[in-house]
Amino acid sequence: MNFSKEQILERCNQFSQNTLMQTLKIEYIDAGADFLVARMPVNSAVHQPMGLLHGGASVALAESVGSAASFFFINPELQEVRGIEISANHLKSIREGFVYGTARIIHKGRSLHLWEIKITDEEGNLVSLCKLTNMVLDRQKK
Repeated sequence: MNFSKEQILERCNQFSQNTLMQTLKIEYIDAGADFLVARMPVNSAVHQPMGLLHGGASVALAESVGSAASFFFINPELQEVRGIEISANHLKSIREGFVYGTARIIHKGRSLHLWEIKITDEEGNLVSLCKLTNMVLDRQKK
């Protein structure tokens, strides 16, 4: 499907309402032909007990941006996306500011999408490196 950058960002931010993405204040901020970028504030709401960004919050950001990106490679009237596997390597700690999740397609098949998601801090330092596999399913007739 062909969408403009503005349409992609508007749709992603709209379908995030009343979800975990809204709770974590994830905002989609950039998009292109093979990537999608979202940012998330780092504060006490996403800290683990030592005052650092919780790895689970990083994974939630990665899965959110990778799954949203797959949506733009399918026909949403006939298909839907399900994340089936995610892995993450947490490489750097962060206490405050923003982290940015950039999803880039590695493999775009008919039934599987493989994404690399790099989570960086405001200076571009790699915080986490994630890999997400999404399955593309036919929508069930109601």
